[in-house]
Amino acid sequence: MSTSWDAWNYRESAGRSPDSGSMVGYHVHATDGDIGKIDEASDDVGTSRIVVDTGPWIFGRKVVLPAGTVQRVDDDDRTVYVDLTKDQIKDSPELDESTTYDDPAYRDSLDTYYGGFYR
Repeated sequence: MSTSWDAWNYRESAGRSPDSGSMVGYHVHATDGDIGKIDEASDDVGTSRIVVDTGPWIFGRKVVLPAGTVQRVDDDDRTVYVDLTKDQIKDSPELDESTTYDDPAYRDSLDTYYGGFYR
């Protein structure tokens, strides 16, 4: 993959911009199957991300995926495609009740974890 991967902004191939509309409720598809639905999404430049409710797949855990993991979005099918496997997502840094999505230490841990797949 490219060494210029930007974790917190959508790739051009995703076809997203701040005025693209909400993806809340969209299904999320990893390279090896569905992982859940988008519970929250941010299109803020430099901090864009999706929060996926995994349901029973990993015991109802919510996972944060930086926007840079989104390969493409199909608005007609309401599906977001990420280019990670289920296991890569399952093993991501956990978001606990005392941490917020924009906590600098948590963001750094996500950037380091996911960046390992792109750098």
